[in-house]
Amino acid sequence: MAISMYQASVPVFVKTLGNLAAILDKAASFAAAKKIDPSVLLAYRLAPDMLSLTRQVQIAADHAKRGPARLAGIEAPAYEDNEASFAELTARIDKTIAFVNTLKPGQIDGAEAREITLKIGGGSQTLSGQAYLLHNALPNFFFHVTTAYAILRHCGVEVGKKDFIGQI
Repeated sequence: MAISMYQASVPVFVKTLGNLAAILDKAASFAAAKKIDPSVLLAYRLAPDMLSLTRQVQIAADHAKRGPARLAGIEAPAYEDNEASFAELTARIDKTIAFVNTLKPGQIDGAEAREITLKIGGGSQTLSGQAYLLHNALPNFFFHVTTAYAILRHCGVEVGKKDFIGQI
């Protein structure tokens, strides 16, 4: 049996966002235990030209909500990008999971050939739904989740592969 577009998107985004929320909880506990101002971790970046932890989480949530929404042919909710604490980032993740969970298989399955047009820079690119999911939405989502994980790991938060992957 073939895997459906819904199975390849919604459960993947939801599970990984849950794992990211758990990692952020560990980071908040780490900051409290080590008496580190949480804003230091939230502003941290791995290189001067990279985005901060806060921005990595925001963008991961954006990909998680926009990916399935585009496949379903609907608009994703807009968020203000004003989170300034671990609790607010976790709330954003929770809000994203709640939205993504409203989408049903019938809205997404069959979207393999649906045209998805992305605005990139000053231009646009049109992809099939399958190409969009496999070569844009999921890779971008995992890039930002991985970068958030790497920032926290680099800062000393005790997280590992099991935290990133979660329960199978």
